[in-house]
Amino acid sequence: MVSSSAGVELSTDDDPLVDGPLISPDALHSAIRKEFRSIPTTYCAVLLALTHVSYVVLSLCVAVFCVLKFGQERECASVLVNVTGQSVIGFGKVCMWVLVLLFAVCVHRHHNRARSRGYLRFYRNTKQLKHLPLAIHSTGNALLLLVQSARVSEPVSIYMVIAILGIELLVALPCLLIYTVRVARFNRERAVPDVNQEDHCHTFRDASLTTETGFREGCGLEDVVEKQADLIEYLKQHNTLLSKRLLNLSTQQH
Repeated sequence: MVSSSAGVELSTDDDPLVDGPLISPDALHSAIRKEFRSIPTTYCAVLLALTHVSYVVLSLCVAVFCVLKFGQERECASVLVNVTGQSVIGFGKVCMWVLVLLFAVCVHRHHNRARSRGYLRFYRNTKQLKHLPLAIHSTGNALLLLVQSARVSEPVSIYMVIAILGIELLVALPCLLIYTVRVARFNRERAVPDVNQEDHCHTFRDASLTTETGFREGCGLEDVVEKQADLIEYLKQHNTLLSKRLLNLSTQQH
């Protein structure tokens, strides 16, 4: 009995997984920051904002000089040939909506990747904001179709189109700017995932303080359930990734 227990104790002491040096939390956090992947959608947002401003300015010029005909009939006829000014504005609006749709798809893809890497708080903070440009432009398209379908005179119609495009720009541009600022701040901070950040904060936090894991008075139950669902999904993906890495390490050792 003594020899067997001594053998078990000796094998435990010789096991490199047990007797090896532990990795400090600071080393883990620095390693995670080195593996940080920024979200490359800020350039797309700035380019989309500039494109939107350019489209509205050009549409205003076409509406004033080619539709309302303020002394530029010959120049407009030579540039537009047989296409009317309102048709040019409509074609440009369709192209603008396609660009916004592509931007929304790109943003959705990169934000889902950030969510799978554990940045749940950032995903929730930008969840509604990333969908606003597409919703605003889709609403603008519906209003333009309504104006085109209404039987009003051409001057009144073009004034309504200019008003819709101007309001759309005033609403969509701040959304893109706020989104750009939030993503740029996220990329600059290079923070660790929420789970690791929460564990790191708990080491310096007093044990008497409460955490945001459970339900507390003043917060919505739906918000708590959504946070827990996101956390569970992230932990499942993280455990799957760790299992694959352990399997690869075990096969390499054998």
